Amino acid sequence: MARSAPSIDSYGAGGFRLSGAWHAGSLLIVADQALSWPARGPGEITRESLAPVFAAGPAEVEFLLLGVGRANALPPRELREALVAAGIGLEFMDTPAAARLYNVLTSEGRRLAAALIAV
Repeated sequence: MARSAPSIDSYGAGGFRLSGAWHAGSLLIVADQALSWPARGPGEITRESLAPVFAAGPAEVEFLLLGVGRANALPPRELREALVAAGIGLEFMDTPAAARLYNVLTSEGRRLAAALIAV
């Protein structure tokens, strides 16, 4: 299956440059589509805020790459348990590292979703 995932060209100043276009605020990429994401900090990451990831399911999303902001932080237990129950893996790290890793993984054709808190 050919992937048409957007590339993250840069990040910072409260947003992301995605395939040449500026997106202010946090970002959720699922099924190669970029969506605005309301989370501004790790405490705002909920199952509800990630509904598109759960809706896509493990057939489309192998794992969620979660950028939790400027510093790495453990996502809420409820979210971790919900992802396990849905059959979706989780990798979490600070947003700069997640943005860099996202481009590498999508270039390899990996089936992932990315939820990135703007820095």
